[in-house]
Amino acid sequence: MVKVGLTGGIGAGKSEVSRLFASYGAVIVDADRIAREVVAPGTEGLRAVVEEFGEDVLGPDGGLDRPKLGKLVFGDTGRLAALNAIVHPLVAARSAEVEAAAGPDAVVVHDVPLLTENGLAPLYDRVIVVDASPETQLDRLVRLRGMTEAEARARMAAQATREERLAVADVVIDNDGPLEGLEPQVRKIWHELRGAGG
Repeated sequence: MVKVGLTGGIGAGKSEVSRLFASYGAVIVDADRIAREVVAPGTEGLRAVVEEFGEDVLGPDGGLDRPKLGKLVFGDTGRLAALNAIVHPLVAARSAEVEAAAGPDAVVVHDVPLLTENGLAPLYDRVIVVDASPETQLDRLVRLRGMTEAEARARMAAQATREERLAVADVVIDNDGPLEGLEPQVRKIWHELRGAGG
């Protein structure tokens, strides 16, 4: 098994790279998706979040009201740490289950947005960073995701810098250009990873 950590700044194109790896046969462990699953209605995770933050973080459907919870923790490192202390161990445990089920010859790609910020690079055989210039990221966030420039800049500033991400990379995918330029790079890396897996 080859364990890959995949990361990149917001708007760099990490989701597209993850999708390409999945299409080739990689087992994808999506940290964001798992983070949503572990606090779904009826889970221990949601109960723990409500115990910590109160019933106000629930929406009318009984599920987590993410924007409301986000307002409580954004900019408050203590509250954010409390949330992370609940969610991170649950995400790690579920990620380990998915990985364990993958089989010995699998290439397991962990899609981890905050890999650099959380110091997770040592957990993986290879760290792949999807890289794009800040100008490209900003353009994509405004043009494709409908953010205002101020929102986009704030989201980018809340993440690791480009230099910090590149410092932990074993492999860098340049995604500054058009989408067509991405697939050949990812396919080449996929073949290298398959070779490394046995």
